[in-house]
Amino acid sequence: MGSKCTPLVITLLVLFVLMTAVAVAFSALFFVKDGETSYVDSKLTEVPRSYYRIGAGRADCTGPIADLPLMGYANPEQTAAGLHNRLHSRAFIVADPNNSKRVVFVSADIGMVSQKLRLEVLKRLKSKYGDLYRQDNVVLSGTHTHSGPAGYFQYTLCLITSKGYIKPSINALINGIIKSIDIAHKNMKAGRIFINKGKVEGSNINRSPYSYLQNPEGERARYKSNTDKELVLLKMVDLDGHGIGTLSWFAVHPVSMNNSNHLVSSDNMGYASYLFEQEMNAGYLPGEGPFVSAFASSNLGDVSSNTLGPHCVNTGETCNNPDSTCPVGGSSMCMSAGPGRDMFESTAIIGRHIYNKAKELSRTATREIKGPINFAHQWVNMTDVTVQFNSTHNRGHTCKPALGYSFAAGTTDGVGAFNFTQGTVEGDPFWDAIRDMLLGKPSNETQDCHYPKPILFNTGEMVKPLPWHPEIVDVQILTLGAFVITAVPGEFTTMSGRRLREAVKHEIESTGSLKDVDVVVSGLCNVYTHYITTYEEYQVQRYEAASTIYGPHTLSAYIQLFKGLAKAIAEDSVDRLPKGPEPPNFSDKKLISLLPPNPVDKTSLNTSFGDVMIDVQRSYRLGEVAEVTFASGNPRNSVASMAGGTFLTVEMHEKVAGNWIVKYNDASWDTRLYWNKAPKGYSNVTVAWHIPNTAELGTYKIRHFGHFKKLKFLKPVFTPYEGSSSPFEVRK
Repeated sequence: MGSKCTPLVITLLVLFVLMTAVAVAFSALFFVKDGETSYVDSKLTEVPRSYYRIGAGRADCTGPIADLPLMGYANPEQTAAGLHNRLHSRAFIVADPNNSKRVVFVSADIGMVSQKLRLEVLKRLKSKYGDLYRQDNVVLSGTHTHSGPAGYFQYTLCLITSKGYIKPSINALINGIIKSIDIAHKNMKAGRIFINKGKVEGSNINRSPYSYLQNPEGERARYKSNTDKELVLLKMVDLDGHGIGTLSWFAVHPVSMNNSNHLVSSDNMGYASYLFEQEMNAGYLPGEGPFVSAFASSNLGDVSSNTLGPHCVNTGETCNNPDSTCPVGGSSMCMSAGPGRDMFESTAIIGRHIYNKAKELSRTATREIKGPINFAHQWVNMTDVTVQFNSTHNRGHTCKPALGYSFAAGTTDGVGAFNFTQGTVEGDPFWDAIRDMLLGKPSNETQDCHYPKPILFNTGEMVKPLPWHPEIVDVQILTLGAFVITAVPGEFTTMSGRRLREAVKHEIESTGSLKDVDVVVSGLCNVYTHYITTYEEYQVQRYEAASTIYGPHTLSAYIQLFKGLAKAIAEDSVDRLPKGPEPPNFSDKKLISLLPPNPVDKTSLNTSFGDVMIDVQRSYRLGEVAEVTFASGNPRNSVASMAGGTFLTVEMHEKVAGNWIVKYNDASWDTRLYWNKAPKGYSNVTVAWHIPNTAELGTYKIRHFGHFKKLKFLKPVFTPYEGSSSPFEVRK
């Protein structure tokens, strides 16, 4: 974007020699053009001493879009069968030019970061960059979309729900994250960072309000809402005022795409990124262009994007009660709905709300972040933390991991199975007997430690074939001047996040020289440990509390640990922090895949791969849907070759030059790819283009790209194919 000067600045330039200071001050003014996000007004006359070196990068990390489970709802029937939009890793590197310190923050369109994924990424960074990027200055965060491919975990519980360890899935994530960091590293330039905050209305509700009400009344009275409405945005520009990117945090579950969805999707937070990047990267296809906009997760544990709230699907009445049950059908009928007519429209509504606020905050951001960069990291055995409360005689302990009965109930965003309900504080003899027979009875010590949680899965005492939950967990803080990122390894509830932010802020301000510290909670970072509720919320054992795996004092333990990191940064004593016990990185040989190889692909008689089975119509109006069905191979065949590529294009005929120009691809919001699986290796793909009202009128065609699998000398061979629809007209 070009810069423009106000008349006042032009006038002042005439008196430049006498008024240099005033002119420089005005060079930082912000302006607004209709329909744009604005950045710094004029070029700085000299390089400021407070600048950082900043890099931003984005890369595809989509992975397989067929057969394997989607990660989030743990619904065994929810397997991938197509693509809504592509998933991306977005990396930001900020370095202090005055010393050697730098930090990396990655926000990826995935459910959560697994320990296996982080360790493999760190291993790759070590081989490429030596000691430049390490476990203490690199944070990996997941947006928490529930519609990304699974299969990248090393602990047994998530292996079971993911059909095991799926190499193509984790490889796509590793490669995408590394590539985004590589791009950010290569693009580093002198720049400045501005911070702004604002409330996003109509985009989140508390899905466990009964739990929230258990928190002290005086504490609740300090807040206007039972969810955090504030979006925190960092705006990054170069010294000419050109945009590098934005990094935002907002507390909402990306569950607008519900558990009936079978398309890989970045959900509402990914759509916010899509909108911002499309605006700033004018002329580029989605997923391309230099400007990077990430929307990272925060303390979203009890926060839903399904803003219409819970209702009984069979009667329509509200089921916003302590155990989320309906008079008829029980808990299985109590579900929340988004604001749209369907999940796609709900995703768009929530994502656009978030984007609109971020755009406004970016336009008006004037408060600059200045100061040194720092970071602190520890590995901690979370099963054995002693929590010291105010009195020396008042202590608490964390526990070996365990999941409670209400874990199996699910939430109103995605209900569980059988007769489990939220808010269960007593076990059931039938399920206890099943548990004891199949998994083993939890020890008295574990049961006492987790009280009042009735234990359904005593995962901390289950070690076969591998441990079921992590023991060693990352705690980590990054600081840019007085801006603090707390990288938490799970889903903090609203009040849990507030307590953590407050504790870290107080520790830094009271210990060191920094004042007016801003603290953000960055969720789903580095390793996944489920939920973290307050002690009071834990007592009523709704889903989030039953999923707080280290017991009732989990939050207190994390606050104590993060305060220790904050104090070390404030006192400049990070080097004296114990590193802690390193986590295991189980070899691939120990991680079994439960996903069978896809069969050899077949087509009907006299049909080839890529042939059109059902063609488009001759013409469509704006707002209609153009569809074409192709004979296809299994999309799993195309993972490696499609990284950064596309399964489809929508191309427009350029009359003057006679060329076909790609206008949309499979990263576009308006396209969808549905894979229709049939027995014995037969399948087809339907490409749907939801023609936007902004589409140019003219002649189009839809193309599909894929690979089919055959056997040659008993070894699989993957061959590319493509197909094209007939041309069709788009008219008013």
